[in-house]
Amino acid sequence: MKIYRFHAVILLTALLATLLAGCSAGAGPQGIDKPEKPLVILEWTGYEINEYPQFFVPFTDKYGNNLKDYVSVSVFGDDAEAFSKIQTGFNADIVHPCSSWWGLYVEAGLLQPIDTSRLSNWDDIPDVFRNQGEYNGKQYFVPWDWYYEALLVRQDLVKELPSSWADLWDPQYAGHVSIWDNGEVSYAATALALGISLKNPTPADDKLIKQKLIELKPNLLTYWLDYTQAIELSASGDAWIIANAWQDTFASLLDEGYDVAYVEPKEGYLAGVCGYAITTNNTQLDLTYEFLNAAIDVQSMANFTNEYWYGAANTKSIDLVDADIVKTLGFTDLDYALAHTTWYPPLTAERRDQLSDLWNEVKAAP
Repeated sequence: MKIYRFHAVILLTALLATLLAGCSAGAGPQGIDKPEKPLVILEWTGYEINEYPQFFVPFTDKYGNNLKDYVSVSVFGDDAEAFSKIQTGFNADIVHPCSSWWGLYVEAGLLQPIDTSRLSNWDDIPDVFRNQGEYNGKQYFVPWDWYYEALLVRQDLVKELPSSWADLWDPQYAGHVSIWDNGEVSYAATALALGISLKNPTPADDKLIKQKLIELKPNLLTYWLDYTQAIELSASGDAWIIANAWQDTFASLLDEGYDVAYVEPKEGYLAGVCGYAITTNNTQLDLTYEFLNAAIDVQSMANFTNEYWYGAANTKSIDLVDADIVKTLGFTDLDYALAHTTWYPPLTAERRDQLSDLWNEVKAAP
């Protein structure tokens, strides 16, 4: 996903720096030792270091045109795919999942603890993010990005804007609502609509939420699979409301001139934080911490927010973010924004399976 309004200048600057660094590294006077094999990063599509060097500026500046000798990227589309790959033996050194899945990695013994004394900007990451990556007194994740989920609305096509997650069921939007094909997030949005807490849902809550999701079907146009489809559905005008949309989808449509609103439901945003972890088989720790420090560098983080409109875990980067983004997404009062969101709770393996079964039953229902 590219937000072209900011991308061109930032990328040009990063590429020029990268080329200069690459020439220097290639010439050899810096004495950078090439590793026996590159770090393997299991990464979300759209965050690849080779495609977005500006997100990891100190690292890409240093290694420049020789980057492929130092890092190799394998991509995934959602947390379930990433976890399955690591669990079944994919040989990654660094992985980038989101917070509700973090505990599953730790419980499965797939990660080694983070030595936070080796992270130069660790103190600039708020506790609300850091604490989610701590298990049994040890830090297993370096928070990097955080996101809202809200209602993306083609306001030129609706008679009135929705104001609640519950409005997804409003008959006036029949046939023009699209929700993500993901049981965890659809469950969460429905729980907020019904006033059910996500912290300790009961079997009765599960039954009620499943029935409510089945009742949503007459309003559904389709389930969206990834952000590119969400953009296409909104741009075409077929979907008036995209549920659980992320900031980058909103930013892209705005940039393309569509009359869209990003509506914070009265029950609040849903939100999550994602971050990097070191796998147990990773032995290239010096290079790994160099990458992690580049990721949470203040300029790298600002470049990331300017590109995708997501929040950066290093909150000092806000001073370098475009003022329109800061205002539009409520980053002017970050404490308020973080406090008035519902964070996805951590999943256990049992709960993951329960939500998967529930979602399959919803989709199979007439």
